[in-house]
Amino acid sequence: MTDETRNNGEKTRTPTPPVEHQFKPGNPGRPKGSRNKLGEAFLEAMHADFEEYGVKAIAKVRDEKPDQYLKVIASILPKDLNVNINSTDDLTDEQLIERIRQLDSAIRPFLDAQGASGSVGGTGPETTH
Repeated sequence: MTDETRNNGEKTRTPTPPVEHQFKPGNPGRPKGSRNKLGEAFLEAMHADFEEYGVKAIAKVRDEKPDQYLKVIASILPKDLNVNINSTDDLTDEQLIERIRQLDSAIRPFLDAQGASGSVGGTGPETTH
């Protein structure tokens, strides 16, 4: 192959003029804050819509499309959740006993109320057949 028949790209490339909407030297681009204004307007419209229909729309989605409802809930929750289930490891025995007493006094009224109605009260777990 000779140099004259070779396609090396330089001879085949034709320069293209800049497209009308491309950035040109000295073009400042989008005005500052224009994207923020669009975002603010969108959020204001969404807020107004939610104020009027939000609770009803949530209830409708929950009833008619529970899978989508759960997707929304999952998307709102934090991605990383650090749960320390061993928060009692550093407590002394006396501190643990005091904590158990506090919890017992907090739930006692609920347990007594359920026992008075006959649904609980030491007779074992509720069962349905």
